[in-house]
Amino acid sequence: MQLLITRLFNKKTLNQKVAPFLIGILLLSLGITCMIKANLGVSPFDALLVGLHDNVGLTVGSWEIIIAFLMILLNSLLIKQKPAFAGLITSFVVGIGIDLWLLLFTIVPEPSSWIYQFFFFIIGLTLSGLGTAIYLEAQVYRIPIDHTMLILQGLLKKGVFFTRTLIYLCFLLLAVSIDGPIGVGTIVTVLLGGPILQMFMNIPHRSTHQL
Repeated sequence: MQLLITRLFNKKTLNQKVAPFLIGILLLSLGITCMIKANLGVSPFDALLVGLHDNVGLTVGSWEIIIAFLMILLNSLLIKQKPAFAGLITSFVVGIGIDLWLLLFTIVPEPSSWIYQFFFFIIGLTLSGLGTAIYLEAQVYRIPIDHTMLILQGLLKKGVFFTRTLIYLCFLLLAVSIDGPIGVGTIVTVLLGGPILQMFMNIPHRSTHQL
């Protein structure tokens, strides 16, 4: 435990891993919140979270953590290894981030025009892609759904666009079944979520090593 704490909090690790990880998660959770507030439809995964929140209870962030736990079990089956429960750490931070941003956004007026909604949505979509790319590059602990994407890339020998779109389509069916907030924004995230993430991940970066 002492060794882990030392590795996490030495100056080099803080600069190369912890700081980018937290910045990425901050941007990702802010992006998700912006898309929720835009009310144009969110990504299929987030539509599932919001749908569960609206119909079952608990916060959106709480469902982020619960679904992450189930995804970890799925990932362990796909790669035939023990569940990587460390991924719950990232999902826990993202879940808290979403709930805090949603709380802060209660003081922000609801988008009253489609231009305002479109602005919120585009900012959210961009921040989500950028935040995901930054936190993945930090190579700390992946959100289980992003780990699933990378696992499928290896199993199917396909790129980010294909695997992310495939995962989105699966969650889309689940979100529709519980009346999640599906809209034009959902279609946009399915079509552009992968390419935007791929664009940010292709930006030249400095190599790091996983904790």
